[in-house]
Amino acid sequence: MDTQSYLPVQPGVGMQENFLSLDDILLSHERLPIRTECAFPRLGYLEKATDAQDIPQGLYERKRRVLSVELPKVYREGWRTVFNADPNVVDLHKMGPYYYGLGSQMLHFDSPENPEIAQTLLQTFIGRFRRNMDSSQNAYNEDTSALVERLDCLEKFLFTSGQSGLNGFQSWEKGRASQLTASSLVLNYRKRKMADVPP
Repeated sequence: MDTQSYLPVQPGVGMQENFLSLDDILLSHERLPIRTECAFPRLGYLEKATDAQDIPQGLYERKRRVLSVELPKVYREGWRTVFNADPNVVDLHKMGPYYYGLGSQMLHFDSPENPEIAQTLLQTFIGRFRRNMDSSQNAYNEDTSALVERLDCLEKFLFTSGQSGLNGFQSWEKGRASQLTASSLVLNYRKRKMADVPP
């Protein structure tokens, strides 16, 4: 029986963060290089060695540009060229465990490079997806730590989903599945159908 100390909460999509999701909490604590666009009188100096980058997002979203966010190096032109050449050779976990999540969050800042970043994120995901799913489906009862260590958190989640599907299919094929259960989609349809019937 699979028991966990807590029930995992899925991360939010886009600008909507899920307050209870550990992935969203860790993603929101990624540090971004910023530059002030105007002087802050009597504020003091921000030292580079301190938490100078923990400035609220509200300062960025004002009508007058107060801060400008610089792209992290993994989203700049040099790395985009590497990703466009062959995305499978890059260790995304080393570059940042939330490559896709942070990249999609970076698209909400005004940058002239946003279309190229979005295209690179999409092509990187497409280029790595097939290899990721092939690896998850062909590694039955094997040590997968070497396969998973280079993956982004989203890719790890997909790999784990593929592995659980493969394990479920293998146990069903060997006759170890205890009983067949209805899909949640079918159960919800039946509940909805019962609720629509007037008394």
